[in-house]
Amino acid sequence: MRKDIIAYIYVTLAVLLWASTPAVAKLLLLNLDNLQVLFFVSLIASINLFIVIIFQKKMEIIKSYKLKDYFTFAYMGFIGIFLYYFFLYGALNYLPAQEASIVNYLWPLMVLIFATIILKEKFTLRKFLGIILSFVGVFVIGTRGNIFAFQFTHPIGILFALAGAVSYGLFSVLGKKYNYERFTSMLFYFFFAFILVLIVVLLFSSIPSISITQLIGLLWLGIFPSSLGFVFWFSALKYGETAKMSNIIYLTPFISLIYIYFLVGEKILPSSIIGLGLIIGGILIQSTRR
Repeated sequence: MRKDIIAYIYVTLAVLLWASTPAVAKLLLLNLDNLQVLFFVSLIASINLFIVIIFQKKMEIIKSYKLKDYFTFAYMGFIGIFLYYFFLYGALNYLPAQEASIVNYLWPLMVLIFATIILKEKFTLRKFLGIILSFVGVFVIGTRGNIFAFQFTHPIGILFALAGAVSYGLFSVLGKKYNYERFTSMLFYFFFAFILVLIVVLLFSSIPSISITQLIGLLWLGIFPSSLGFVFWFSALKYGETAKMSNIIYLTPFISLIYIYFLVGEKILPSSIIGLGLIIGGILIQSTRR
C-alpha cells in the first residue's frame, strides 16, 4: 500500500477518535465530576501508553532521560494534561457539548500566539485577522447568535473552554520547543498529571465506585482518544506530509458534532455551525499563504 494512503488512514482514525471526546465525556459528567473523570482517564492512558512503549521497544529512551527532563515532564503534564482536561471537562459541565468543544478548538490560534511570544515567530496582519475572526466565532457561540445582546449564555463555561484552549496551545508550543520523543514524553505527561490529580481528588473530591457503563466510557477516553489517537497521529506524520495531515485535523470539531447529536442527543444550533465556521476560517486565514 502507498505511503500516502497509509497516512490518510492513520490521520482519519486519529480524527474519529479525538472527535468522540466531548460526547463521551459529557455523558460521564452526568454522574462524575471533572476531577474524577480526569483521574481515571489519566491512569488508563498512562497504563496504555506504557504498553505501547514496551511493544515499540522504546524503554532505552526512557533510561536516557535525566532528572531535569522529569521536571520538564512534570510541568508539561500539569499544563497540557491536567489543566487542559480539567478546563475542558469543566466547560462540558457548564455548556452544551457542542459549544464547549467548538470554543475549545481555539487552541490552534493559541499556538500561533504563544509561538510568537516564546518561539519569536513573526506576527503578521494575516495572523491578526485570523485571530479576530475566530474570536468573533466564539462570540457568536457564546451568545447563541444573539450578538447584539452582548451577553453570554454561560460565561463561566465559555471561560473554562477558553482556558482549556490556552493550556493546550501553550503545551503544544512548549512541546515543539523541547522536542522530546513523542510516545515516551506523552507517557510521562499523563503519568505526572495522574499523580497531581490523585492528590487533588483526595483533597477536594473522592474516588468513586463506577458502574460498568461508566467504566466502558472511561476506558474509551483513556485508551482511544488519549492514547491510540496520538499513536495514529504520529504514525500519520511518519508516512505523510505534515501540512496535508494537519489540514485533515480541521475535520475534528465537525465530526464531534455528529457524535454529540447521536450520543448526547443535543440539537445542533445554527449559532454553533456559524461560530465553528468562523473559528475554522480564522485558523485557515492565519495558517495559509494565500
